[in-house]
Amino acid sequence: MLDALGYADVDALVQAAVPESIHVAERSTSDIPPAATEAEALAELRSLASQNRVARPMIGLGYYDTLTPSVITRNVLENPSWYTAYTPYQPEISQGRLEALINFQTMVTDLTGLATANASMLDESTAVVEGMLVARRASRSASNIFLVDADTLPQTKSLLEHRAAAVGIELQYTPYDASTRSGTGVAEPVEAFGAFIQYPGASGRVWDPSEVITAVKAQGGLVVVAADLLALTLLRSPGSLGADVAVGTTQRFGVPLGFGGPHAGYMAVRSGLERQLPGRLVGVSQDAAGHPAYRLSLQTREQHIRREKATSNICTAQVLLAVMAAMYAVYHGADGLRAIATDVSKKAEALARRLREYGLVVRHDSFFDTIRVVTPGPSRRVIDRARERGYQLFWADAASIGISVDETTTADDLAAVAWAFGLPEDEFAGAGDQGERSLPFSDAVALAGVPSALHRTDEYLTHPVFSTHRSETAMMRYLKQLADRDYALDRGMIPLGSCTMKLNAATEMAAVSWPEFSRVHPFAPEADVHGYLAMIEQLEVWLAEVTGYDAVSLQPNAGSQGELAGLLAIRGYHRANGDLDRTVCLIPSSAHGTNAASAVLAGMKVVVVACDDAGNVDLDDLRAKIAVHADALAALMITYPSTHGVYEQDVLEITQSVHDAGGQVYVDGANLNALLGYARFGDLGGDVSHLNLHKTFAIPHGGGGPGVGPVAAKAHLAPHLPGHAFSQRADHAGGVFQGGPVSGAPHGSAGILPISWAYVRMLGSEGLRSATAAAVLAANYIAVRLREHYPVLYAGEGGLVAHECILDLRPLRDATGVTVDDVAKRLIDYGFHAPTMSFPVAGTLMVEPTESEDLAEIERFIDAMIAIKVEADMVAAGEWPADDNPLVNAPHTAEAVVTGEWTHPYSREIAVYPVRTLVRTKYWPPVRRIDQAYGDRNLVCACPPIEAFA
Repeated sequence: MLDALGYADVDALVQAAVPESIHVAERSTSDIPPAATEAEALAELRSLASQNRVARPMIGLGYYDTLTPSVITRNVLENPSWYTAYTPYQPEISQGRLEALINFQTMVTDLTGLATANASMLDESTAVVEGMLVARRASRSASNIFLVDADTLPQTKSLLEHRAAAVGIELQYTPYDASTRSGTGVAEPVEAFGAFIQYPGASGRVWDPSEVITAVKAQGGLVVVAADLLALTLLRSPGSLGADVAVGTTQRFGVPLGFGGPHAGYMAVRSGLERQLPGRLVGVSQDAAGHPAYRLSLQTREQHIRREKATSNICTAQVLLAVMAAMYAVYHGADGLRAIATDVSKKAEALARRLREYGLVVRHDSFFDTIRVVTPGPSRRVIDRARERGYQLFWADAASIGISVDETTTADDLAAVAWAFGLPEDEFAGAGDQGERSLPFSDAVALAGVPSALHRTDEYLTHPVFSTHRSETAMMRYLKQLADRDYALDRGMIPLGSCTMKLNAATEMAAVSWPEFSRVHPFAPEADVHGYLAMIEQLEVWLAEVTGYDAVSLQPNAGSQGELAGLLAIRGYHRANGDLDRTVCLIPSSAHGTNAASAVLAGMKVVVVACDDAGNVDLDDLRAKIAVHADALAALMITYPSTHGVYEQDVLEITQSVHDAGGQVYVDGANLNALLGYARFGDLGGDVSHLNLHKTFAIPHGGGGPGVGPVAAKAHLAPHLPGHAFSQRADHAGGVFQGGPVSGAPHGSAGILPISWAYVRMLGSEGLRSATAAAVLAANYIAVRLREHYPVLYAGEGGLVAHECILDLRPLRDATGVTVDDVAKRLIDYGFHAPTMSFPVAGTLMVEPTESEDLAEIERFIDAMIAIKVEADMVAAGEWPADDNPLVNAPHTAEAVVTGEWTHPYSREIAVYPVRTLVRTKYWPPVRRIDQAYGDRNLVCACPPIEAFA
């Protein structure tokens, strides 16, 4: 590889590619310890895990312990066929996970009683914010007021306040109480563009919101309801109550707590609001043979197309977790879920009844799984007594306690909680295996205090998929069938530029399912999570060192949310300095689309800066834009290396010019894997950056999620990084980090942080640098090998690229008629996932081999691309017709080559075995090329009839 590039060693290559002016200085010491072996890293993780206490969490507030069926743990969560897949942008080779997501959407629409659901959200609290923004866009009201249920989850309140302030929305907390019911639930009717209702409330109260919903809608407002999906198996759906939007979490459907995530949030909307949905939507389309096939729908809303006109910066989903939740529903079915919910309700009712019998006051008679109990003395005494027995309760205030039960709660658990309130143990029936007394609940009545008008009577989950996989054998086979329809990293290279589809090592993944990490509540007391906090602090220190920043918050649970957090920190900094008019954000035209969307959601005005012919920021245009907006300049967002795959030589001049005008510099960290160990964002002039742990630091993409997007900043911005009222660390709860939250949990998707911790721990500083060098070597080798066949659109000094290269297929289209789509689909026949198509430049392929791929796989890809060029030349030479050749007909399914008369001018063998090495290792796509428009005209976004696929 080095011979092809003309360099003596890998380090010399990268030193030549990275501008000398930004090379990192030698460090005599490092906060990152020397590389550990796999066994040593696992031993250290075991030590950290042992410092977490696996208690019985009964805190609730939207997070519950759950029983993940082993068949789902083994065949989804721990299966690389599911967790190493990428976003289904190539639907022909993503039919398995797309079907799983259709199951998810169907589950959500059925339970919420609304028309259309998306393919998941990041968590419940961010879903509530997105619901508020949907209401604002779609409302007929001119009001800027959004009514918020006073009984909203506290973390959601904080998130609403932080996000509403940035976009000028006024929140008005409303006690939806019968005594003040006058249309909107307050003493005087208030016109509002929307209202939010927590159902059941944070206190556990269940009430009928239909009158409030009717009143808000009568004034032109939209109503958003956050509903517990398990409760909805017994309670009337939001749709039946008149809600426009339903949001929430699917965490308790078999997804481990993980100290707060990752979890799949959800959003569903009534008919007419489909095009307002943020995130991703899966629909049913048709393939080239007319067969039903799944694909992403409404893709014109994607941020890379709409940019500053995007209505949301949510560009991803939580696919792996959504698949788990959907399969939990598939496995249990409607009757199974109803039985689980009934038991949960009975447990809460039995506990409430026993406490009342002892003279304690339970504040609400109408509840599902959560009760609020007035304590006989200081409530802290009850909390402490419960902790003695291994239980975590919610301290509501000085005189009351919140208790939430779940499917894991036992009769012994109920008795132990009652004991914490002072009830004598000898009054309880029987004794458990460990000698605990039990509080039986089998004779309790589910929803005993809930008005009958709120009891659910309609059917749900009636599609056959929710009743045909109810044995473990059937479930295992179903999951295997779906996995076999997909292409993931366990099959071969996924050379997606800008996405970094690299190895997610088994040792890095191992700790994710350990109970000491997976069964921990995000609001557990500090004394119970010392191991988590130590791991988080170590990872923050390591990330600060490699980026050149002073502080890191791991809270953002996606790269887009990290962007938003960084921009909100800049906003907070300017406002703290009295610079209220600094609202302009300069963004190069080459930037990731979420950059512009995040800026808008941070209350900023986007001004686009042009790029020159070499793909770099146009310095003259930048200077002109700075001059025009100097007094209003808030920030510049720049990706380094650039989205065009090159190291910009003038980056220091760019950042200095922004600082001279009083602005801050946001360096998008999406491409840090091309810089790590050789340069640091903080040394480039960056003030704040987000990082993608699901790219550079080995967290798997999981079919389109999960992700972690930490935000790192210089000291002057640190006070404005995301904090959280429930953080177990003083610096994150009103101390150093005083910014508002950007996710529901204090530390975001903490459950997958052991992956990145293990990645850094096993590589050490030198290993991280070597990984960068290997990635840059591989990208430049591909660029050199393919340059004579496909022009490389952009290159830096010496003709070198960074970690990815953009192949220009427009000359091929002009000469042969073969398009970038044709090449992408033909690569499937060669056994590859296509590179990134038409981003950031239409008609191109952006290729990123990563450091994980060996030379044999890289050569296989190069050979495939060269062979496809030869095929295109044959079309140009007239050997194959332009409308009937292996490229325009790709991909070819097994059915296409074995059934019917073969009328094509090329052989069956050329169609499916273009190279002989495929004969024994062929990946067969389950469908032919999918119509890219059909699904937008005829949206079917829930499970189609089974006979459609017969």
